Amino acid sequence: MHTKRFGLVGKNISYSFSKSYFTNKFQENNNFDCEYENIDLQTIQELPNYLKKNPELIGLNVTIPYKESILLFLDELSETAKIIGAVNTIKITPEGKLIGYNTDYFGFQKALKPMLKPYHKKALILGTGGASKGVTFALKEIGIDVTFVSRKASDKNLVYSQITPEIFNDHKIIINCTPIGTSPKIDECVPIPYDCFSEKHIAFDLIYNPSETLFLKKAKKQGAKIQNGLEMLIFQAEKSWEIWNK
Repeated sequence: MHTKRFGLVGKNISYSFSKSYFTNKFQENNNFDCEYENIDLQTIQELPNYLKKNPELIGLNVTIPYKESILLFLDELSETAKIIGAVNTIKITPEGKLIGYNTDYFGFQKALKPMLKPYHKKALILGTGGASKGVTFALKEIGIDVTFVSRKASDKNLVYSQITPEIFNDHKIIINCTPIGTSPKIDECVPIPYDCFSEKHIAFDLIYNPSETLFLKKAKKQGAKIQNGLEMLIFQAEKSWEIWNK
């Protein structure tokens, strides 16, 4: 039987959800001809060589820190991925062509929508890396204004020390798109004024391990509605599967 191989491209990804998720999915659906593996690369420059040695690969997911740098190695981008400027799903055609997609925005939007109320009009996006790009596209698509926050000063974002109670109150959705707080460093969190969270706020953390980060715990303590990244991950994984099987 010809094996269909899929994998996750990232760095230090032994913790990854994707491998166990897809392995279970294949077993449950009797996809005995499918395998999913972690492709742990120290630099993205290792990718072409890896693909050359593994021609059976037909689909990839991409995680931190390669969602933007992987663009250089792709032959084609979906229209959405072009706009977003980051890729987390790749389809490999029988001819070996790499086509990039972004399913993060789809997963995030689907996970967030049931939580939204009419007063959720503005969001603070913490972090400006590849993960924030799909989130930004998803929010703008449903008419939510975004303000970026980063450690580095720029004309495109605030720095953490600039978040006043007024700014916090004006943005009722706060999204952590940084890796701060991921296991094993669970006692860390982004430096924001947590006592400004209220019952009207949504705190969304793209991290799913641990299931409740310090960011989420502190927000919940103030009455905010909280959501981790697991649902988003499941929705984007299902979208990836759909793309690979088109």
